[in-house]
Amino acid sequence: MAHDPPGTTYKINKGKIDTEFLRNKLKLKSLEAKRSFQEKYPHAHKFLADRGVDLAKIRQHSAKVISAGALTGTLLLSPPVGIDIRAPLEISKNVDKPLQETFLGLLKSALPEKARPLLRTEEKSLEQVFQEVIGVKTKATLEGEHLNTTYGYIGAEQHLKRFAGDSMGVHPAVSEDDEGMAPGRGAWGYVPGDVEKWYAVVQTLYLPDWSIRQPYLRDWYKYRKVLIVNTKNGNAVVAAIADAGPAAWTGKHFGGGPEVMNYLGGPRYKKGPVVVFFVDDPENKVPLGPVEYNKVNVPILALRQV
Repeated sequence: MAHDPPGTTYKINKGKIDTEFLRNKLKLKSLEAKRSFQEKYPHAHKFLADRGVDLAKIRQHSAKVISAGALTGTLLLSPPVGIDIRAPLEISKNVDKPLQETFLGLLKSALPEKARPLLRTEEKSLEQVFQEVIGVKTKATLEGEHLNTTYGYIGAEQHLKRFAGDSMGVHPAVSEDDEGMAPGRGAWGYVPGDVEKWYAVVQTLYLPDWSIRQPYLRDWYKYRKVLIVNTKNGNAVVAAIADAGPAAWTGKHFGGGPEVMNYLGGPRYKKGPVVVFFVDDPENKVPLGPVEYNKVNVPILALRQV
């Protein structure tokens, strides 16, 4: 099970405990425990799953079994005359918040306050959260490859050319704030239409071994799928890497095409903090585009350029 980094401290105001923070930490630990159990005891996990028993709710399941047994014993031992058979009381009521709001709470518990390269334990926790909550299997390190950072700032990019002569005259704009068409081609040339619509930019040029392993890495990163998560509102999108950048001096670590940025934060969203993980999809079954894990959105959050 992943643990908080050595030396981690939590500030608790005198006489006041942040119960929401503790609740999210407990949820995060629950997901980590579930992952650990599945890895260490796969046969037991399959046994429970085949019988419809969710490990995260095993206490409730056990309580219901015990309650049913107690009720049966009461009926057998009590006189049949005048029995008032009522529905058994629920052991625990689970009044969950909208899933996207819960997801944001988990992100807040798992991420540092400011964007920086994440610790391996932090990345493992997020991998579990992404798979369990929004249903996308991801890896911070995939096939031995890892970005210089997985938690940083994304910036708005222009449309990429899909063919010779492509222009905004034939390419639909996303909004009036659309970035327009890039003057040149992407890092891998002209981009297929389905990829161009949902494309991402990562700083392959700053990878420490790029110059040494360039032929292999260039092919490996070409159209590689990534999950991009807006850490401010929980919106998530699967995109394909189709260009290299942004330059380090911009203060940004990733880029998103107009459609990507519009979904992550709206037409005026130009820069913001995100987590970017590789999508673990060897059979190519995960489609590009929005990950609509929750139709009920959280209350409107301020999406402004930082």
